[in-house]
Amino acid sequence: MQKTFFTDHRSSRGFTLIELMVVIVILSVLAVWVAPKIMGRPDQAKQVKAQVDIQSLETALKLYKLDNGQYPTTDQGLEALVRKPDTGKAAKNWRTGGYIEKGKIPKDPWGNEFIYLSPGAHSDFDITSYGADGEPGGEEYDQDINNWEIE
Repeated sequence: MQKTFFTDHRSSRGFTLIELMVVIVILSVLAVWVAPKIMGRPDQAKQVKAQVDIQSLETALKLYKLDNGQYPTTDQGLEALVRKPDTGKAAKNWRTGGYIEKGKIPKDPWGNEFIYLSPGAHSDFDITSYGADGEPGGEEYDQDINNWEIE
């Protein structure tokens, strides 16, 4: 059987205009329904990011202690994770390159410094973000985020 132009065209046809329109309508409905649920929570996303950053700092501090036998003091601060401290207790086995990948202490999602105390009032060290308002205390999105409260 000899193939003609029309049979070749039908066997290799693409999407019809109606099929494309149905897909576009489905995607539009999903975008209208899902986008507000995701985009309407930037404050909640910042709180989660602060918690994750605090957990990362905790991990770096534990590695620091593993190498040096103690956590950095409050005076040495979190900066001891990126630069070998030259004050206070000596960090004899400080890791070349530091304990944080990017070589820089992150700020909280609101652009403020994390508060670090060692020894802490709640554990060996305390790490706090003061939340959206940058002030101690607060409610909802302004509430403090503390390492001893993160599960």
